[in-house]
Amino acid sequence: MEEILMFIITYIFVFIIYQFFIISKAKKKKNKKEPLEVLYLKKMYKNLNYKKIPYNQLLQLIAIISSFDISLIVSIVFNLNSFLLEVLVGFFGTILIILISYHFIYLFYKKKGMIIDE
Repeated sequence: MEEILMFIITYIFVFIIYQFFIISKAKKKKNKKEPLEVLYLKKMYKNLNYKKIPYNQLLQLIAIISSFDISLIVSIVFNLNSFLLEVLVGFFGTILIILISYHFIYLFYKKKGMIIDE
């Protein structure tokens, strides 16, 4: 029960931080700089039609997914006993989970038909 509570509290905290510091800055019209998450998606998945995808929806989806990723990694790492294992799982687990979750974002938009017809 403690693990679930810690996951939920971590998720809410990270999501709020994401909203204030990343999403709100990216939504401003004056700020032309895109978040790294959007740049990663554009670089890895070039066949997505980013003109069709609502930018605010993409930002919110990224905030939800990234908050989940961070909360999951924190929950897993805090339940390990070995420092070396915590570092290894924290590093490699973060990379693996981010790659998988952003691929799910790609599949979500691909299923909605937001791809460039070749």
